[in-house]
Amino acid sequence: MALPDNLPRDGERILELAARSMFQLFSSASEGMFLVDRGGRIVWLNDGYKRFLPALGFSSVDQFLGHRVEDVVPNTQMRRVLETGKPILVDLLTNRAGTFVVSRIPLRDDASGEVIGAIGIVLFDHPETTLQPLIQKFAHLQRELDDARRELASQRRTKYTLASFVGASPAAAEVKRQARRAAATASPVLLLGETGTGKELLAHAIHAASPRASRPFVSINIAAVPDTLLEAEFFGVAPGAYTGADRKGRDGKFKLADGGTLFLDEIGDMPPSLQPKLLRALQEGEIEPLGSNKVVPFDARVIAATSRDLGALVREGRFREDLYYRLNVLPLRVPPLRERRADIPALVEVLAEDMALRNGTPPPELSADALALLQAQGWRGNIRELRNVLEQAAMRSDSPHLGAGELEAVLRESGVERVEPPPAAPASAAALRPLAEQVAEVERQAIQAALSATGGNKLAAARLLGISRAKLYERLEALAGNRAVSVSRTGSVVRFPDTGRCG
Repeated sequence: MALPDNLPRDGERILELAARSMFQLFSSASEGMFLVDRGGRIVWLNDGYKRFLPALGFSSVDQFLGHRVEDVVPNTQMRRVLETGKPILVDLLTNRAGTFVVSRIPLRDDASGEVIGAIGIVLFDHPETTLQPLIQKFAHLQRELDDARRELASQRRTKYTLASFVGASPAAAEVKRQARRAAATASPVLLLGETGTGKELLAHAIHAASPRASRPFVSINIAAVPDTLLEAEFFGVAPGAYTGADRKGRDGKFKLADGGTLFLDEIGDMPPSLQPKLLRALQEGEIEPLGSNKVVPFDARVIAATSRDLGALVREGRFREDLYYRLNVLPLRVPPLRERRADIPALVEVLAEDMALRNGTPPPELSADALALLQAQGWRGNIRELRNVLEQAAMRSDSPHLGAGELEAVLRESGVERVEPPPAAPASAAALRPLAEQVAEVERQAIQAALSATGGNKLAAARLLGISRAKLYERLEALAGNRAVSVSRTGSVVRFPDTGRCG
């Protein structure tokens, strides 16, 4: 211990006595104590420590002395104290001898100040008994921390799968098919569609079906965050970046989504000032937190969604063209409800069950005329609007059975675009023909329209129909076999003998 030059002789003596007294006090009052030299070899231990030797595999003190401490005391941190010169005042040590509360203190040379050794002190050898209140409090805090982490993890997981996108109509089936294809890639996805069509649900579903399903799903609604806060929400904030900022800093959505998926809802509402920074982040795979000059790499798959016409925004100069092309790699159009009216009965059933679970009431049951009325509406708000109408009608009715009358009242008051259900058309003579003939007629009309639109170019017509050129030739030949068409593989014109028209 270095002593001040101007210390009185009595003061010197008191310090020396204090140092010896403290060493003797720790040696006698602790459960065990030992010393190591600067090389980490054990040079001394007190009587209290001797009782731990059998559990450590030694029968005598002489066998124990001279060994490197990490070789004979498993899990010790004494080497770290020797290398850093910093004490570890309170720590838990567990090894073959038991669990202990320990302290480790470096010893320094008076003249040079260099570390010449260290003291290891066993404060308690049965912490589960002597420190029971403290351990119980620590365990309680640990459980609360674990619960909070699990809750946060559950919030970062997806809520929906592709099965949650209700519907079996051709339009719904096509959306699911495209979503499955998108899930298998890591490219950005752009979900396009009117409000209330289920774009966020599809974003969850694509993530759930992707290889990143076990990693976080983080979403941000750009329209719901003030422009001044968006950059911090996206990229995070460095510690002390501005007055009032958290001293520990804060991670942004890109960092939170690292390894998983980042869903950018209402991307069409992004302010122009932030669009270049988002483009750079997507191109470089790195972000720069607000108030920091260091870049942070990230790995997040981006899914964006908008109910606005991005192409029109690009032409108007309100959305960057290069950012549009960066996001529009895998566009997926979500059809409005009026384009898949056949799915409305199934949607009504699912929505009714969900309403019953939330409200603790029986699910509403709709009559056939009520369903027909719903299927006839324009639904500008799509599924969200359909749910609102159902909830209003259910709340107003004293019975779980809803007819067209109850729904008409809600539709009239809510301003929904109301359309009368079309009357049932009588079966025409054409509808009574064999199904194969009707299918052939539809195919012929579709092929004729495609060839007419492409000037007889079969490759372009095949692409327009969504089939290969070989498949187009195959269908033409099949129709020709049914005496519907005659085909020339070399010519660009297909003639339909029964009509005399060309396509």
